[in-house]
Amino acid sequence: MALTQQDIQQAIRTLDLSEQPLCIHSSLRSFGPIEGGADALLDGLLAVDATVLVPTFSEQFFAIAPPADPHLRPARNGLDDHESWPESGEQRIYTPATSEIDDDMGALPSVVLARPGRVRGNHPLQSFTAIGPLADALIEGQRPLQVYMPLNVLAELRGSIILMGVGLERMTFLHFAEQEARRTLFRRWANDPDGQPMMAAVGSCSEGFGNFASVLAPLQREIQVGQSAWQIFPARETLSAAVAAIRANPLLTHCSDPACSRCNDAVQGGPLLAE
Repeated sequence: MALTQQDIQQAIRTLDLSEQPLCIHSSLRSFGPIEGGADALLDGLLAVDATVLVPTFSEQFFAIAPPADPHLRPARNGLDDHESWPESGEQRIYTPATSEIDDDMGALPSVVLARPGRVRGNHPLQSFTAIGPLADALIEGQRPLQVYMPLNVLAELRGSIILMGVGLERMTFLHFAEQEARRTLFRRWANDPDGQPMMAAVGSCSEGFGNFASVLAPLQREIQVGQSAWQIFPARETLSAAVAAIRANPLLTHCSDPACSRCNDAVQGGPLLAE
């Protein structure tokens, strides 16, 4: 039997998360049959007056190659040899009004981005987009060098993170914890409004974030919605626990690849920026 919008509403009410800001990472496939697809998932969340916050990254459209200016190319910046960049003719200027989104973002972020009234952040590579009563408050502070401001506001508003059928490896909020643990975020490049290269802050490798399972277990709630296993975490408490864990053991964030340059540079504190 297909899941419905009403089932989504009931799940949020059961979790007592109505009228709250919710950062959602989801796999639509994890639900099994869902009547109305990602639109029904979003409508179910909005029907209980939740504000939905999702990552809407667009690196494949707006990233540019490292510029020649050495001041824009800091050392210890987590660059991998296999990273590729668009051809110069494909370089464009981002604005929050654009609708481009990376192919791997999933169905729900694409649906949020297509909705009237959505609010998209001013970050050319790793924007967040929100829809609902608190959308403006969540998004208004995002800037190229303030990539995780929406997650900071989420914590301040005592919102929650919900992983719908995905693991901790997809929990962008843990990148915010890295920043709060005094790691400098990596820098990548995009065109500024005048078409000149600028730096934008971005997150590190997330493939080691499963290592946080025992740290976050005391804060985690679970519910089964259709075939989708949801994990729910309170943002403010999760931030405190994750920051403390990173400070106690910097290697906690490291993925299984000992040669991963992003992990190795992040553990050392991130890029060395000019004073």
